[in-house]
Amino acid sequence: MKNILLLRHAKSAWNTPQQSDHDRPLNDRGERAAQSMADHIAAKAPRPGLILCSTAARTRQTLAPLVKSLGSPTPPISLEKQLYLASESELLERLQALSDDVETVMLIGHNEGIGELAVALAGLGPPEALQRLQDKYPTGTLALLTLPQGPWSALAPGTCELLAFVRPRDLDPR
Repeated sequence: MKNILLLRHAKSAWNTPQQSDHDRPLNDRGERAAQSMADHIAAKAPRPGLILCSTAARTRQTLAPLVKSLGSPTPPISLEKQLYLASESELLERLQALSDDVETVMLIGHNEGIGELAVALAGLGPPEALQRLQDKYPTGTLALLTLPQGPWSALAPGTCELLAFVRPRDLDPR
């Protein structure tokens, strides 16, 4: 069994118009959401054996509190420029190329690709969670999927079960 954690970067700032999209940081709300999600992942999700992360500032800032929350030893982290604004098919190809000794992978990326990938992979799951996934993939949201059998190369649309779909607002006690 393989586990896939698909995490969309948290809410980013738009207050510097001349800043490139790649360099846009998280805003205050995004930083709080990234910390909440990091704590949730460390407590409730399978521990990643590998973390793939876009090189964009907002994805790296979403990753930072997770690394602290997971503690030592830090899972291997691969910062990959090709994950920046990658399409569903590009993300799927990246996951299909994983070594089969990786049991759990986390991918931190961007919409539309990450949301479309989650929807495509999720063939089974709780109807309410599947509906929320199909409706919207908000910033800072995590989809936890499992590939019940086979190697990473067998990963394809409809082959996974959605185990959880957690939005930052689901973790906010207010």
